[in-house]
Amino acid sequence: MSELAGLDGPALLAQLRDWAAAAGFSQIGVADVDLGSAEAGLLAWLHNGFHGSMDYMAVHGLKRARPAELVPGTVRVISARMDYLPRATPADWQALEWQRVATPTAATVSLYARGRDYHKVLRTRLQRLADRLAEAVGPFGHRVFTDSAPVLEVELAQRSGVAWRGKHTLALHREAGSMFFLGEIYVDLPLPLTPPIEAHCGSCSACLAVCPTQAIVAPYRLDARRCISYLTIEHDGPIPLELRPALGNRVYGCDDCQLVCPWNKFAQRATLPDFDARAPLDGATLLALWAWSGAEFLQRTEGSAIRRIGWRRWRRNLAVGLGNALRAGEDAAIRCALQGARDAADPLVREHIDWALAAPQRES
Repeated sequence: MSELAGLDGPALLAQLRDWAAAAGFSQIGVADVDLGSAEAGLLAWLHNGFHGSMDYMAVHGLKRARPAELVPGTVRVISARMDYLPRATPADWQALEWQRVATPTAATVSLYARGRDYHKVLRTRLQRLADRLAEAVGPFGHRVFTDSAPVLEVELAQRSGVAWRGKHTLALHREAGSMFFLGEIYVDLPLPLTPPIEAHCGSCSACLAVCPTQAIVAPYRLDARRCISYLTIEHDGPIPLELRPALGNRVYGCDDCQLVCPWNKFAQRATLPDFDARAPLDGATLLALWAWSGAEFLQRTEGSAIRRIGWRRWRRNLAVGLGNALRAGEDAAIRCALQGARDAADPLVREHIDWALAAPQRES
């Protein structure tokens, strides 16, 4: 363990906060590494199979709740949050997003994914923060993470005072809602701990009620196998037939539980241009995205988190969205576009195209 001998811990923490703000972070906190009280819930979640096909969750097991096993020598975790609403987001953004979801021919991409891939943005800036700390205290052991390792991000955020866990399982803050990313620096420095914050969801259950697939099976308990974000991003196989209608026009992720959350009236705009919405992903129609070739997909999603799901899943998701648009009574151009792509499609995409084309034809 690195030492803080001769250093003023509170003053160093104040400096860290200043450096974090300069790097674009909204807040940081420091948590201990004893997450033992979270282990039972993690094991129950895995036992119920709520992780779906994310086998790595089970492989890592309790390492997720034991930071010192993931990175030996770790004694503290710096938890950081960064707001991601695009800088030009209007005041009535929630109403506009609901309007988009309700428009069958529109393509809905989760807000966080409309700009640059957050993994790259946060990882670079977390490392910059670690470098500043090393300049102040000398070399120390550390690793930075952004949704890239078995880390109980929300648990650490809660224990460090950066957020609390909402009933939808996402991190929440009274002054920022849930529209922010989390990142961590595991350190072997005995930094001063910051106090946790209490949850403020109260009796509200709006997120449970609004979920299109009822994936939030109980407060603070998510069955990923039913979650649209999981189905459109993590899941590699066919989307279950019974859940396809509920996807609507959501082709990458789902924000419904966040859009309905009262705390998101306090959501903050990003300070970085990285999260500004890119034109192809903001306001696009399903047909416009369906018209992309594989090469165009790679070109237009360069630097985006969307590229991670690949062309195959992207087309699968779009086929479901187009099928739902047909079921909503939309025009024949969609049917023609699906039929024109069917024969060249791979088996997974073709099966979803066939499902889409099975929608009853509208009488002329």
